[in-house]
Amino acid sequence: MASSLSADAKDALARTPVTADHCRAALRDGLAIYGVDARHGAFRTQRAAIARLAWSLLDDRKEHPIRKVGGTRLRRVPTYEFDATPHDGRRKPGARCDRRMELRGAFLACGSLASPARGYHLEFVTPDDAAADRLVALLRAEGLDPKASRRKGRRLIYFKDVDAITAFLAAIGASHAVFALEDVRALKETKNRIHRLVNTEAANVDRAMSAAASQREAIALVVDARGLSSLSRPLREAAELRLSFPTETLAELGRRANPPVGKSTVANRLAALTRLARSIEA
Repeated sequence: MASSLSADAKDALARTPVTADHCRAALRDGLAIYGVDARHGAFRTQRAAIARLAWSLLDDRKEHPIRKVGGTRLRRVPTYEFDATPHDGRRKPGARCDRRMELRGAFLACGSLASPARGYHLEFVTPDDAAADRLVALLRAEGLDPKASRRKGRRLIYFKDVDAITAFLAAIGASHAVFALEDVRALKETKNRIHRLVNTEAANVDRAMSAAASQREAIALVVDARGLSSLSRPLREAAELRLSFPTETLAELGRRANPPVGKSTVANRLAALTRLARSIEA
């Protein structure tokens, strides 16, 4: 089966040892509640590591060997299954660690994590409505607020908020997936900052070019009406500089002045020329 962030996270969790008996029981309950197909009386998964984990938690595992079922022509991924009895759902996790172990079992059995390059999305396709209600209650006990919908008649519990997704993955011990998501988020935020800076700079250039064009039009009007010789030396110099260097910034024009002046001084002189042009038009 092709590797992905979801598959890698599941394989890593399936191989993570759980030593406490009550945690192992909670993990076994989670795998049974969310992974056993009640119609066929079997636990099914497409990850060999998950099948081995679920099988290892059985008390009578020698009587329920794992079977490998080949894929179809359309979907060539094999399925691993073994006979299992559906969980009655009466036993509830008491301790926080047990709740998180059941959530780990839910993710292993019916959860999937989308590639963050295509967007943030974590979902659970639960086997029935009772399992969906139980999962929602467990998630809310962790301070998470999932969304719900239906797909082909089955309840779908999902998250699209990256903070909620990372909080869930951290709670069930999927540290590798958390680091991967944080790396992608940092990269995306860096790219977004760069794009914002580029867009801001482009907007500033557009504004500067538009202002320079307006200044040249005003200077041309003044020259046609009165001539440069009618202007004071500072205004005449500002007009000549703007006409000679139409794309330069105010700071660059100020450095060309004799003597050099600041950006605000150049701006004031060009503003005076603009006001003079408006008075001529009036």
